[in-house]
Amino acid sequence: MHFIHSGGFMQLIQNRSRLNIRALLNAGLVVATVVLTGCVSPTFYVDTATREVPVAELKKPAQPKAVQLLFDFQTKGAPNSRAVSFLKDQVVDQVKGSGLFATVDEKPVPGGAVLNVTINNIPEADAAAKGFKVGLTFGASGTKVTDNYVCTVTYLPPDGGKSIVKVSQHAIHTTIGATEVPQNVNKAESVEVAVRTMTRQIIGTALKDLSLDPTFP
Repeated sequence: MHFIHSGGFMQLIQNRSRLNIRALLNAGLVVATVVLTGCVSPTFYVDTATREVPVAELKKPAQPKAVQLLFDFQTKGAPNSRAVSFLKDQVVDQVKGSGLFATVDEKPVPGGAVLNVTINNIPEADAAAKGFKVGLTFGASGTKVTDNYVCTVTYLPPDGGKSIVKVSQHAIHTTIGATEVPQNVNKAESVEVAVRTMTRQIIGTALKDLSLDPTFP
């Protein structure tokens, strides 16, 4: 048996072609914990405090603006390029499908607005110690670790007016070994499903808040 240390829940995903737990853990993209691979398998849960936001709940502007989309993912405030690569297409598709903007481009839009979307993963500080304890007991002593996420959406209007900032929060819980299932969660089929669900829901919540702001667009 051996231990693999990851520095945050978005520190487990290696690439889209090798989506098994060992590959995800080795990549360093998701889950703030030390996971005992080969002996104890982690189970992932998406918190239900933040829910799905149907596009119909977003208030569409009468005259939507063209926008440049900038997406960033951070782990404890530090850039996480692998996570950006993994989630970028999903985020772009979600913003395009929101109906809030005339066009969405990753390049500067002459006379257009700018939308900054940043997700910051803040893992539990003592996750490593919790995972080590599970390993020492071969999973008989289970534990739960939580990865918290903060999404900040900043809209910069094309006329240079005041920016609009909306913040939403989410969490993914991971259980390892013999422990109770967390309350108010939905079990994810895999770590990829958990991450993609969290991302969709946290961004959907922030976009809804943006659409309801009286100064948007």
